[in-house]
Amino acid sequence: IMTTLTFDIRPASRRDSAAVAQVHEKSWENAYAGIIPHKSLSNMVSRRGVDWWERTISGSNAVLVAEVGGTVAGYATVGRNRTLQLAQKGEIYELYVKPEYQGLGFGGQLFAAARARIANFGLKGTVVWALEENINALGFYRAMGGVDIAEGTESFENRVLKKIAFVWN
Repeated sequence: IMTTLTFDIRPASRRDSAAVAQVHEKSWENAYAGIIPHKSLSNMVSRRGVDWWERTISGSNAVLVAEVGGTVAGYATVGRNRTLQLAQKGEIYELYVKPEYQGLGFGGQLFAAARARIANFGLKGTVVWALEENINALGFYRAMGGVDIAEGTESFENRVLKKIAFVWN
């Protein structure tokens, strides 16, 4: 017997807060373990609990969730580009899919929905920043057609990490 899973991307609602917090925790630990120093990573994850997500989601129409078979498997946050030197007006701040749902095409669908949301805001062009050591993210954004055009840095404790900007016009 073959079961068909439902798949939906929709704006997040407050009732998604616990699920989004869990996706955030699992996907960040998976993506950044061994890249971001443990203490910093642990602090970043613990600051973003259910309450934080509840406030973020209720004050915004810029958080999307990907739901697979009734489970929140990923999320994206979008808005205005924060790097004024770049011409693109929109930015995907975060796009994460739980490790067990990666490689199944959900990230690509979430990415397309995030770009559509940015366009609906009337913002032309999209930028995404990814840490250079996050090989999976770099591969994903290149596969999505992103062009890496700028570099920056992020500091965690005494560690400075290089980040790369990918753009779509």
